[in-house]
Amino acid sequence: MKTLFFFAALLGGVRGLAQPSGYEIFNRNFTIDAEGVAHMNEAPGDGIAWIKGQTFSEGTIELDIRGKDAFQQSFVGIAYHGVDDSTFEAVYFRPFNFHSTDPARVPHAVQYVALPAYDWSKLRQEHPGVYEKAVSPAPNANHWFHVRIVVGADKVRVFVNGSGVASLEVTPLVHGPGQRIGYWVGNGSAGDFQHLHITPKK
Repeated sequence: MKTLFFFAALLGGVRGLAQPSGYEIFNRNFTIDAEGVAHMNEAPGDGIAWIKGQTFSEGTIELDIRGKDAFQQSFVGIAYHGVDDSTFEAVYFRPFNFHSTDPARVPHAVQYVALPAYDWSKLRQEHPGVYEKAVSPAPNANHWFHVRIVVGADKVRVFVNGSGVASLEVTPLVHGPGQRIGYWVGNGSAGDFQHLHITPKK
């Protein structure tokens, strides 16, 4: 399987995805620094940086993510199977829950959603403890952590910092036609992203 790496200056003669022009931005300011770190700023509502021209159905997504230890102000992850800015699946993290002293918050560290029908509140209410889990061992909430998301037709698995044990394993809730993929941040959240690799399933 061919791995695609999206921080090259040029890709197939087209302006590369190391530039903000390689993305379609929804509800955020989006920058990429000289070291290839992509950043989305804080703002009300969700924000997405869709990768222009890139499609994804099944396979593996790997990247490094950095949020912060700020209660209800750090929701960071990846949106995929996107149809538009409101219809997609996502896997995201709440770093402020990684080392919470409140035991009720620790299991709310990594989350799967399928919007708009299945947001976090509906899933937590109707399927508690199924679509969100703790991350163990938990990363430092203010530091980079590595994420590997394996997306299949019948299973989504999320691995953190090279662990061989999935932090989250769920059955997808939808099988829609969307194939867009991009960085995602939640309400009031900023986020940093780097070293994105996408390996489509053949």
